[in-house]
Amino acid sequence: MNEDNKGIRGRAARQGEEALGKVTQGLLENPVVTRALSATFEAKERATRAQEFAMSALNLPSAGDLERLTRRLRSVSQRLETIEDGLDRLEQRIEQLGSASAIEKRLAAIEELLARVEASVGEQAAMPAAVAAETPSPRRTQQGGSGSTGSVQG
Repeated sequence: MNEDNKGIRGRAARQGEEALGKVTQGLLENPVVTRALSATFEAKERATRAQEFAMSALNLPSAGDLERLTRRLRSVSQRLETIEDGLDRLEQRIEQLGSASAIEKRLAAIEELLARVEASVGEQAAMPAAVAAETPSPRRTQQGGSGSTGSVQG
């Protein structure tokens, strides 16, 4: 019997939908109803424009103005959050690097190391000149000798 109820309900629902569809179609095809609907929508548009004009005359924002302002405010809020996140990351990096005194100490250590390297390079540059001055040149030792490197006699 339960199946019979479903069948009867289904059939009644289908017949009701068909009847409603026919009535709606008939109303939409009726020129009087169509003109009435058009006039209603036009009146709504005129009322909306009149309301916006009156509100602007009173220097009050319209619903559209408030919606645009809300969207703009959300956009600015999101940008501000992005900037805040960037500042937080920057602050963390600065904390990781240490305080200014730690940076100055590190810079001083680097400058000291650079001075030692410069001094070492200067000493090494002076060493070949000093070694060359102390060691006799090969010509001096040969000039005092047999003279085989002198002028060739034929």
